Amino acid sequence: MSTFLDSMIARAKADVKTIVLPEGDDPRTLEAAEKILGEGVAKLIILGDAAAIAESGRALDGAQIVDVRTSELRQELADQLFQIRQHKGMTPEQALEKMDDVLYFGVMLVKTGRAEGMVAGACHATGDVLRPCLQILKTAPGVKLVSSFFVMVVPNCEFGQDGTFIFSDCGLEVQPDAERLAHIAVNSAQSWKTLMGTEPTVALLSHSTYGSAKNDDAAKVVEAARIAKELAPDLALDGELQADAAMVPSVGASKAPDSPVAGKANVLVFPDLDAGNIGYKLVQRLAKAEAYGPVTQGIAAPVNDLSRGCSAADIVGVIAITCVQAQAR
Repeated sequence: MSTFLDSMIARAKADVKTIVLPEGDDPRTLEAAEKILGEGVAKLIILGDAAAIAESGRALDGAQIVDVRTSELRQELADQLFQIRQHKGMTPEQALEKMDDVLYFGVMLVKTGRAEGMVAGACHATGDVLRPCLQILKTAPGVKLVSSFFVMVVPNCEFGQDGTFIFSDCGLEVQPDAERLAHIAVNSAQSWKTLMGTEPTVALLSHSTYGSAKNDDAAKVVEAARIAKELAPDLALDGELQADAAMVPSVGASKAPDSPVAGKANVLVFPDLDAGNIGYKLVQRLAKAEAYGPVTQGIAAPVNDLSRGCSAADIVGVIAITCVQAQAR
């Protein structure tokens, strides 16, 4: 287990939060839940068939097991969902039907304060996980958009913060324009502060460093850096920087000697989803890095999406991260 994950689990235990897991029919979810409960990391509400969950053989003492089809909360949550969505044309009957969907039911548990966060996605697509979040929880005050990041923990790495980085956005924003990229950078910096407790050093990445290439893609990153500096003038942030210039001190000193960020970045902001998604998967597989995420940022309450290829250990890590996010609200 990495020092980062140790830290997240320790912090989660210090102020225990309630997290809803809508995918109680997934064996990895139940394995992760057993570990979370056994170590006292979080209180859990698990949605699923109580009999099937009992037959899994997992020690889930202390968890609330809720079958959304028969729960006494169905009507109450449906009534509140109707109040939230009636201006969009939702009828009371449609709101009640939504309570058959474990993701909508789970988000409503968060909305009504019965849970302080949700972790899902082991067997649901990202769009399905985030849709009820955006409809019901919406964005946090003052936040322009919802984006995502991965915490990357690279073994035997002297770069970043002892090999730990935030990579953003690797899961949601496909082709952010300069303004959206700037907001992703600023939000990612805040996520670093929340999780790491240290100061972020943010590099907006490109195939170009300080004008070494002249084209629209590089110009977008330059403009994003300008906007981000206006949004957060006290933030250590710079761009456009190539990845090696951002991370490696000797390369940063050579390519961007006057940069406050070059050679010491711990938050890497990718110019688009292709770059971010490819980048994190390469580091995960080739450098054998631990990759925690995609963790969402910008939603009014912490709801995090899992990769459908996740392991039980991955779910444990994301639950712990969700707890720390909930503590910071």
